[in-house]
Amino acid sequence: MSAPSPRSLILDLLSTLRGESMPVGALVAAGTLFGIPEGGMRVALTRLLAKRLVTRDERGRYRLGAGAAAVHRRVVSWRRLEERLRRWEGGWIGMHRRALARGRAGAAAERALRLLGFARLAPDLALRPDNLKGGIPAVREELVALGLEPGTLVFALSALDPVSEARARGLWDVAALRRGYARSCAQLAAGEARLARLSERAAMLESFRVGGRVIRELVHDPLLPEPLVPADERRAVVAALRRYDRAGRRAWAAFLARHGAPHVALTLPTDGALAVAHL
Repeated sequence: MSAPSPRSLILDLLSTLRGESMPVGALVAAGTLFGIPEGGMRVALTRLLAKRLVTRDERGRYRLGAGAAAVHRRVVSWRRLEERLRRWEGGWIGMHRRALARGRAGAAAERALRLLGFARLAPDLALRPDNLKGGIPAVREELVALGLEPGTLVFALSALDPVSEARARGLWDVAALRRGYARSCAQLAAGEARLARLSERAAMLESFRVGGRVIRELVHDPLLPEPLVPADERRAVVAALRRYDRAGRRAWAAFLARHGAPHVALTLPTDGALAVAHL
């Protein structure tokens, strides 16, 4: 397993807290487990502070900052994926890409579109099925929170001609998604049984790798509706991850207690999902 970057590890660990903070000693000790020297962790903390991705209180304890809030909400929502969905009536949500800014702002907008499952139908048009709860207003609000410039055109799209409709429905690699669901379910089931037999350190590292990878996949899942994707297959992954999360909670609990970290609400790290979204 390749080691996470200091930046990724810090954001991952802080993402497991429910509004609580973690002492720098716990972050440094976790870095040591992954072969990251103390200096590397402290430099990463300084840079994350400057970008408002983490914040520090008067006791020198760290928590996620305002700059990471929108992506954090999305990362920790994996448990409630189905609550975010509504029945698809065949309509689409469109977004006018020509208005995207260039440079860092444009890159942030593109990441926001990917996180919400948009795909490009034409050079200036990205879309996704209109199956998210809250409809277009909620999608527009989340896109802006994730980095899209306010005022960018996000609109309802329907009555596509048959050729365009067929192309729109084929924009996502559904076969790859379904293979990923099956692979994740198998790995989580096998991994859950393994964790109880591993040493504390090995169990921590493995839960980071296995659970984190699946969380990252769910964070980037386009949440396609039926009939595009069998919803039961995605639900099976979430159910398997819930079970694995309980085992991961046990794997990390003693380490966190020794280092003065609070009980965690979501113990599985996110394998860089927060960091990737803020590159």
